[in-house]
Amino acid sequence: QVQLVESGGGVVQAGGSLRLSCAASERSFTPLAMAWFRQAPGKEIESVAAISWMGSNTYFADSVKGRFTISRDNDKNMVVLQMNSAKPEDTSIYYCETSQNYSNASGSSRAYDYWGQGIQVTVSS
Repeated sequence: QVQLVESGGGVVQAGGSLRLSCAASERSFTPLAMAWFRQAPGKEIESVAAISWMGSNTYFADSVKGRFTISRDNDKNMVVLQMNSAKPEDTSIYYCETSQNYSNASGSSRAYDYWGQGIQVTVSS
């Protein structure tokens, strides 16, 4: 069973930056598309960003375009979400997800097969 381990969450002031990382624990597993989703209390889970297998294509939700970037290191089976100009509405639990079948960046949760345990991000105003 593939495990995704997220790190880097915490509390940041509005306007600040935070870097989330996620690594797949199984070295023999090749994650194809990788993505970040988030869920705020009382709200539906929503896509944040995604990156294709080779990193050539990315997807960003409108709410984070221009503020967040996504990158990956395939040697380490890792994906990184760089959050800049953070806003209080970015406060959520962030989940890393990966696909074993789909290589393109997608904002649809149906494309992904594995997800991490989630990590809390709080943006204070």
